[in-house]
Amino acid sequence: MRLVGTHVALVTPFKDGAVDEGAFRGLIDHVIEGGVEGIVPCGTTGETPTLSKAEIARVISLAVEHAAGRVSVIAGSGSNSTAATIENTRAIRELGVDAALIVTPYYNKPSQAGLVAHYEAVASSVPGFPIVLYNVPGRTGCNLLPETVEKLSHLDEVIAVKEASGDLAQVQAILDTCGERLTVLSGDDALSLPMYALGGHGVITVAGNVAPKDMSDLHRVYQSGDIAGAAAIQSRLNPLFEALFCEPNPQPCKAALALMGKMNNELRLPLVPVTDATLDRIRAVLTELGCLG
Repeated sequence: MRLVGTHVALVTPFKDGAVDEGAFRGLIDHVIEGGVEGIVPCGTTGETPTLSKAEIARVISLAVEHAAGRVSVIAGSGSNSTAATIENTRAIRELGVDAALIVTPYYNKPSQAGLVAHYEAVASSVPGFPIVLYNVPGRTGCNLLPETVEKLSHLDEVIAVKEASGDLAQVQAILDTCGERLTVLSGDDALSLPMYALGGHGVITVAGNVAPKDMSDLHRVYQSGDIAGAAAIQSRLNPLFEALFCEPNPQPCKAALALMGKMNNELRLPLVPVTDATLDRIRAVLTELGCLG
């Protein structure tokens, strides 16, 4: 399995405190119709820390069922406990997903040797099941260094890395040492095009919830060799990228989707709806992009 192209880190819609299954199905259709290659339920954007185990299983099952083979389904299963990550990864494998997205253990800040041991233990617990490494040091407090990614790239199960360090030199080092063995996916919407220029293979995107066709076009246009065309798309999307991360993710993304009529603007504490000023900013960006009808 080789993951390339545009994959959307799905938000989890809520209605009156429960998962809004109808809105979730609608969101899946929305992004697939936009031409994406994959969906990612139950990542951080999906507010997974606030979901129960039963809700996580239901959301992932819905994603697999409703995607119905139209796109890849990569589900989050990471934790800051190796034992819990193994349990979670085994569980999502049984739900029929194509791969697991496993974030580096957060808060306990393991060493590079600890990270290698963590991923080796998870990989050995699910032999043959594809794993996507996820590096987002701004949230986890630890950085999965290029030499560590290179070591892990030799595991049969490790097929890709979602790189959200924001360090293009680090991305280049990963591509240089193991870019032929695994795919390197941007975890930062604003760095999608720069990472493609370095040789990156795709993106796991938040903005793709709102503008899936634009995010898909960005990758396809670049891959076609139309660098100027891709740069024009990136420039057009930059205000959206900035607006979607001006408050904690996925607060702005859910506000945008609510304005578009895709779901309620409902989150779970400790996340709260965006301020009125941010909502006005998002409305203006969506209007400029033609997302409000």
